[in-house]
Amino acid sequence: MIELSVNIKSESKSYPIIIKNEEISELSGRLVSFLQDRKYIAVISEKVEKLYGTQLNIPEENKFILKDGEKEKNFKNYKKILEKALKMKLTRKDAMVAIGGGVAGDITGFAASTYMRGIDFIQVPTTLLSCVDSSVGGKTGIDTGFGKNLIGSFYQPKIVFINPKFLKTLDERQFKTGMGEVVKYSFIEKSCKCDEELNLTNFLSEKSEQILARDEKILSKLIEICIKLKISVVEKDEKESGLRRILNFGHTYGHAVEKITKYKKFTHGEAIVEGMKFAFKLAVKRNLIDKNYMFLAEDVIKKYNFREIPQFNIDKMITLMQMDKKALSDKIVFILPTDYSTVDAFELKPDEIR
Repeated sequence: MIELSVNIKSESKSYPIIIKNEEISELSGRLVSFLQDRKYIAVISEKVEKLYGTQLNIPEENKFILKDGEKEKNFKNYKKILEKALKMKLTRKDAMVAIGGGVAGDITGFAASTYMRGIDFIQVPTTLLSCVDSSVGGKTGIDTGFGKNLIGSFYQPKIVFINPKFLKTLDERQFKTGMGEVVKYSFIEKSCKCDEELNLTNFLSEKSEQILARDEKILSKLIEICIKLKISVVEKDEKESGLRRILNFGHTYGHAVEKITKYKKFTHGEAIVEGMKFAFKLAVKRNLIDKNYMFLAEDVIKKYNFREIPQFNIDKMITLMQMDKKALSDKIVFILPTDYSTVDAFELKPDEIR
């Protein structure tokens, strides 16, 4: 078992992250033990319920089954979760549990942050993407017709239970979308200012076959490395006022890819990989890095055989990037590589991107 801790100094908040490769029924027992006799709602991804419902053994009256897909992260489901909490007469001493991917985690965390002005929230991520990224750091939210996560809050969980066994049944495309975020961490590692040298780029190059074969020990190590990097960033900047912006490497262009294809054609991770490729090319053009580093980065990306994405009209993409919530009036904020595993934020005018 690996136990990590997130310490948010600004508000004296800290919580543990437990990484343990155990039977799902044992994880369920650990969850029940943590909740003790409190009332709770468990928001469970529909796929997870079908595959692991029996082993999770959560009483029917406590379940809220959430259909899969980004489109489910909406006002309607947010309202339904709150209404279920009210019917169950949950109090401030009670809790909400998210069991699923990022969609389940984001909407449950947002509901928990607003119900009774905040009740305990527990994360049980079941996808690689949610294990390495969205389950840690306290970003919660829902989507609207105007864009993703424009309504949300920063709200830290009480505990995160990570079990690599869930990843065995993850479909190949969803596994790869998680790998998109994993690869991102390798390119920002030094900028995360972690006390340990974790050498994620080397790990990804040397262990690619075992990672793709979903070796549980290797996946546990991979998740541990990514979470250590994210913890280092989140502890220094909980609410994205400075350092945390580096976690958006690949996301400015990536979000525009998602939006131009109406979130239907490519997964988040696939779009982020395309965003990173775009950022490397932009960094070379601006003489921030040399071509050799870009080629090395492309070699790491190639090992994981991500889906190819076509080029889109740059003017349309710029318009979409200007709508990003991190954009500044007439400028677009880009996180760009400046050295090996190092990135920085740049505010660029549209013409500088063209």
